[in-house]
Amino acid sequence: MASCRLRVVVPLCVVILSVAVAIVGRTEGLPAALGVCSLAGMALLWRGVRSKMEGDNRTVGGLLTQYLGVKALGWLGRRQRRKLEADTLNVRQVQEETLLKRLRKNANTMYGRQFDFRSINDSVSFRARHPVTTYEHYRELIGRIATGEQKVIIADKPLILAMTSGTSGPSAMLLSTKDTNTEFFLQGVTVCLDAMRQAFPATDSLQRTTKFFYSPTFRQSEAGIPIGPNSSTPASSRHMLNLYTTPAPAFEVPSEKDTLYLHLLFALKDPSVGTLESNFASTVFYAFSALQACWEELVEDIEHGKVSSALTLEPKVRARLEALMTPDPERATQLRAHFRDGFRGIAKRLWPHLHLVLAVDSGSNQIYGALLRENYCQGVPLYSPFYAATEGLIGVNLWPQEPSRRYLLCPRSMFCEFLPESSLEEETPQTLLMEEVEEGQNYELVITNASGLFRYCIGDIVKVVGFHNQCPIVEFQYRRGQMLNVRGEKVSEALFLDALKKAVAQWPGAQLIDYCCAESGILEDSIGGSDPHYQVFIELKGVRNLTEEQRYKLDICLQQGSAVYRSFRIKGSIGPMRVQLVADGAFKELRKQMMDFSNTSPNTFKMHRVLRRKEYAAFLLGKTVS
Repeated sequence: MASCRLRVVVPLCVVILSVAVAIVGRTEGLPAALGVCSLAGMALLWRGVRSKMEGDNRTVGGLLTQYLGVKALGWLGRRQRRKLEADTLNVRQVQEETLLKRLRKNANTMYGRQFDFRSINDSVSFRARHPVTTYEHYRELIGRIATGEQKVIIADKPLILAMTSGTSGPSAMLLSTKDTNTEFFLQGVTVCLDAMRQAFPATDSLQRTTKFFYSPTFRQSEAGIPIGPNSSTPASSRHMLNLYTTPAPAFEVPSEKDTLYLHLLFALKDPSVGTLESNFASTVFYAFSALQACWEELVEDIEHGKVSSALTLEPKVRARLEALMTPDPERATQLRAHFRDGFRGIAKRLWPHLHLVLAVDSGSNQIYGALLRENYCQGVPLYSPFYAATEGLIGVNLWPQEPSRRYLLCPRSMFCEFLPESSLEEETPQTLLMEEVEEGQNYELVITNASGLFRYCIGDIVKVVGFHNQCPIVEFQYRRGQMLNVRGEKVSEALFLDALKKAVAQWPGAQLIDYCCAESGILEDSIGGSDPHYQVFIELKGVRNLTEEQRYKLDICLQQGSAVYRSFRIKGSIGPMRVQLVADGAFKELRKQMMDFSNTSPNTFKMHRVLRRKEYAAFLLGKTVS
């Protein structure tokens, strides 16, 4: 999930005026704000003729439209931030209001009548009447909605049947509603934009954003409801395309590889890019990896004003794209010089006015965030804005410049309960509310959202690291389904990664590119019988071989971090882990296999840190080089 499991694609650059007006409607203060914006916008219009940014082919009218959007959304962000601050002063009341709003809206559904939502007046009676649930509780009900039955769980018809990414188990089908999307925009997007502009004032500009986004594919349910990832293409909002370097036709290209080439091509044409954006840091990292592999072809296209013939494009799409290309030998010469100087810090050399990388880099994405900061995007701040999931918005990061990724829980987005980590194995554990959790403790989140999930365990373990007024601030720790557990030791992703980073730091010249683990049981046919152990696959840069001593160092580091694992190792009931160094690019190939199998969109994919499918582990075993 995430900071962690963000699966919802939201345009985090500037949204134009019509979006804000459509969502907020007639709100006190908006007309006056727009009047000021219009006057300032006319001044921009006058200056725009003389001060257009290098490489920017927008009209003055386009710049004015964006300017108005910047100001309108800035006003909306400040408004929503004030509301959030007020809510954090009275969390208990706000949470009760959020819960009752959900129950009242769905009281006349089959599900609402079953649990008599109409008679529930507070969180105490709700928790007494409704059990804590998992996905199996909803599977059959959501299946009925997919066939066209109405008012089963929610009063409204869902916009889509949203498929989760399946990182910690089979992909699940959830409901996505208008309310969920509106809350995400108002309580998440606008607030994070306000935090971003306060932390990085230079982002409040008319520079374009390069957004690494891939148009998802959808199938239809029996009732004609779209089924697929909870995301929408920027091309579906034509008024937003002026904000991005990638033109509309590129979003119609079905191939991820070809779309990425086009993202890079049009980004490289524009030296004034201000922001690089994607859901996850992994997507930005893979984009730079592709750039490193194909920069010569991209520069040639820019030099000659064409689109590579190697791309599989519909003739009409190709024609529209090539109409936007003009020969630019001067820019091509600049680019060649930058690339020949190497790829460390390349982002800032290609785009000297680049202010920010906007992508989640916590949870399973922290490896990629570190790689970007240390290599390609050296010197460029990285802001991880949301903690969110297919289930909806969970938290916002109000501290963009801090190295730790902390998220303030949004008290009007979901009604939140917390299962103490120590009680997760109990048959009927008791939940705590926002005002009852303790700083420094770990909890599993249990949510009631706007799209038909009630007291639902989302599988995320978070640590409460503080409070903003009365509202908890959390750090994502791990997914319950991504634990190593061959003897009941339960080694979490966070614990294993911490040990791995400590070990890699002791391997001279090594830089961690990617990793995953498998429990020996799923590979017994391939590796022979032995005590249960961990099979670890690592991709490194700067190292071609690992000594036995180096491999054993990882086992020692994990023993130092986990007393339980160490005790099993001393007793011999868990054997030494087997560490395999895999070939360069092995994880990129694995990623493609995983997406093909699960139909996961590149926008929502997260690498599985614990492999549960034998074929994935066997694939990496076949890629072992040391």
